[in-house]
Order: sequence, then C-alpha cells, then structure tokens
Amino acid sequence: MHADFDATGTMRSPSATAPRSPARPRSRRSTGERLEEALITLSGGLGKVTIHREMPWASVTFSGTRHRVTLCYTGESEVEAGEFMLAEVEEHEFRIPGQLVADAQVVRVGHELIPDAKLRVELELLLLED
Repeated sequence: MHADFDATGTMRSPSATAPRSPARPRSRRSTGERLEEALITLSGGLGKVTIHREMPWASVTFSGTRHRVTLCYTGESEVEAGEFMLAEVEEHEFRIPGQLVADAQVVRVGHELIPDAKLRVELELLLLED
C-alpha cells in the first residue's frame, strides 16, 4: 500500500493528491436563450417554448434581432399562467443584458379544452442592441 505524506509527516488524504479536472468554461447564454428565460419567468416559471425563430434586424440607426416565439401551456395552472403572461407581455419591462425590447406583440392565441386545457401563444419581439 502506498501513502503520501506532507513535509510535516502528516498523511495526505487521497483527494488532496488526486489530480483536479480542469474547470469547465461557463457557457454564455445567447440573447434568444435569455429572452426565452424571461418569457417563462413572466409566466411564473410555467409553460414551455416550443418554437423560437430569430432573424437579424437593422434600420439606419439601430440594429438588433426579431424573435418569433411560440409557447405552450398545458393544464389549468399553466393556462392561467399563460393568460397572465398574455396580459402583461406587451407592456412588460424586460431585463436582458445589452438588449432593449423595443416591441412585443401577441401574434396568435389558441385555446384547447379537450382532452386537457391547453394554450398556445405566438409572440413577436424586437430586441435592439443597447
């Protein structure tokens, strides 16, 4: 059996001598991912993004991205959260670092009751680089 000792003669624990794995670099979230997170947060953490399309956008003075996002809410509590989000989204002050949500519009809303309550919401949002 092999044991490691430090300069004072104290035995080191195996974890102290084990090589450390390199730290993983933190992945940076994209603007689209941050927008999805903000929409789900506005929905009280409920609902699911099912489609997200992002297109570059520019005018003479501004540049940014246009996002078309479809969210789905299934079950009574999720549908209620989705309806709250619908009432708030167009006037909501989003906090997305480096971005300003210049426009948020509800494009389409679909309700289903059978077999379960379901709400589908399609939004279009214009984000400008801050």
